[in-house]
Amino acid sequence: MLMKKIMKKVLVELLKDSKKSDRKLADLVGVSQPTVTRTRSKLVKNGTIRDFTIIPDFAKMGFEIMAITTGVYKVPRSKELIEKGTKWLNKHPNIIFASKCQGMGKDAVMISFHRSYEEYDTFINDLSTELGELIEGSENILISLKGFVAKPFGLKYLAEHIET
Repeated sequence: MLMKKIMKKVLVELLKDSKKSDRKLADLVGVSQPTVTRTRSKLVKNGTIRDFTIIPDFAKMGFEIMAITTGVYKVPRSKELIEKGTKWLNKHPNIIFASKCQGMGKDAVMISFHRSYEEYDTFINDLSTELGELIEGSENILISLKGFVAKPFGLKYLAEHIET
């Protein structure tokens, strides 16, 4: 389904800055404030917008490491093992994303944040202990959040891409 033009414009503006008021959005999009309010409600109701949140400076919050972990599921995957894996993922609030994937011989990916290498090491040991029967192997990329960052994480860049 193609997104209607007004819905797309409202979504792009919210990606740039989700704290904009409906009045400000109306000015930017060129429609009335009630139209923006209805459009925002439709975007939430249909699931296009899942959350209104902020993107913090993770290093200032005390996180030193962002980890991207890829793995290979063992086959066969039973319903019980998948439920166990989902339960494990949900008990770790430092995991911000986990999904199936394809490429480089991997079929699972996870992104997590850690306050220190020791915390990360404990996390990986817990992963191996708790889900070893589900995961054949994993590889990790550790990203220092205190070092050089060429382009900080943000959704406004995506908004610029959608506009073009």
